[in-house]
Amino acid sequence: MRPKKVILCVDDNEQELSVLSFMLATNGYRVVSACNGQEAIGIFAGMQVDLVLADFAMPQMNGDQLVNRLKQIAGHVPMILLGDPQKMAGEIHAADALLAKKNCSPQELLERIKVMSARKRGPRKGALRQAPMVELAAAS
Repeated sequence: MRPKKVILCVDDNEQELSVLSFMLATNGYRVVSACNGQEAIGIFAGMQVDLVLADFAMPQMNGDQLVNRLKQIAGHVPMILLGDPQKMAGEIHAADALLAKKNCSPQELLERIKVMSARKRGPRKGALRQAPMVELAAAS
């Protein structure tokens, strides 16, 4: 059995966070929730996370500031910001994807998460690696 992908969800709205967590958990993901940026940084630094899904509009530390801090810790982890496109427009964001919170359907969000969390870092497990031709010639 393949281990579940771990998604860190960050949102200051507890109701939206619980709905999002439920949706992801029922679709086969392991969800770790955080209510603010500081809590998310602590969780992220302490465990292996496959993807971060953060709300843009949060008090104290907005989603963009959070993503910048998390990218300093582990820049290879894909990160998605959810928010109001008008508030996020005109800025350069460190997130790998920006999605409109109100206009994004659950299916669209799940598809984006599936694609982004499937990024492999190196060869697939079980895949046969072919030796370079130089090594094969030397071995003959």
